[in-house]
Amino acid sequence: MLEENKEIVRRFVDEYQTGRDEGVADELVASDFVHHYGRGWTEASTEGREGVKLSFAAMLHAPFPDLRAVIHDQIAEGDKVVTRKTFYGTHRGQFAGVPPTGKEVAIDAIDIVRIANGQIVDHWAVTDVMGFMQQVGAVPLPPSAAAG
Repeated sequence: MLEENKEIVRRFVDEYQTGRDEGVADELVASDFVHHYGRGWTEASTEGREGVKLSFAAMLHAPFPDLRAVIHDQIAEGDKVVTRKTFYGTHRGQFAGVPPTGKEVAIDAIDIVRIANGQIVDHWAVTDVMGFMQQVGAVPLPPSAAAG
């Protein structure tokens, strides 16, 4: 069961988040999916399967048309899968209030998803938005990092 749950998440990351295959999102995301927002920085709702597709398209596919995700680690326990990954892409559209810069960026994220009946039903995430803002120049680097 644990390996099957990890494979569900891996398919979602590889085939939907990177590959943009909406059929995979339809297959792997539950119709009653809930994203549990941390600090609520997103503009789009992700309630239900259609909310996932709309918000992901607005938040990442539109601003980063060449978006790809690389999974670094996955840990599964019970019905939950934790994934540490990095999104890579070129900033071509507005993201988190920042107009496009044309810069290549890397955005680190850690997700926890809950799987039930072979589908993703809950999602919690921590995303390095500050790191993104520094990469595109919206927030200055700390003096020690800028000097290095």
